Amino acid sequence: MELLPLRFIGWFFTVASLLALAVGALLIVMMHRAGEAERGWLARTAWNDIALFAIWTLGLAGGIGVLQRELWGRHLLEFFCWTLIGLTALSVTSRLVALQRQSAAERVNWIAAIAGVLVILIPVVAICGATIATLRSEATYAAFAR
Repeated sequence: MELLPLRFIGWFFTVASLLALAVGALLIVMMHRAGEAERGWLARTAWNDIALFAIWTLGLAGGIGVLQRELWGRHLLEFFCWTLIGLTALSVTSRLVALQRQSAAERVNWIAAIAGVLVILIPVVAICGATIATLRSEATYAAFAR
């Protein structure tokens, strides 16, 4: 039994990846036009931006591959989900560490900070976990068999 329908998985990750790529591109264009300081920031973070665009492109390709029932799409989307879980966990950890360093100078509302982090972490882990479980199910293996 599938946890999530394959059609939903394919469309969800295709649309989410397209949106992420479009927003990322829009932010880069806006920062480039903003001024010299912002262009300097873009230059310093160029490799991070390239890596993020590559990861979201994997999600886009994986979503399209799942829609077309291509075996490579299933593998690519699973890899993307594992990567997204890892990056989200890293981001959450770095934000909490930054808040801990800041707390010496000013008071931090830890309940709000942890709640804010969980609002992002829980849905990402839930959708990606359900996607990974679905992609590894017997029903999915049968659907991708040719």
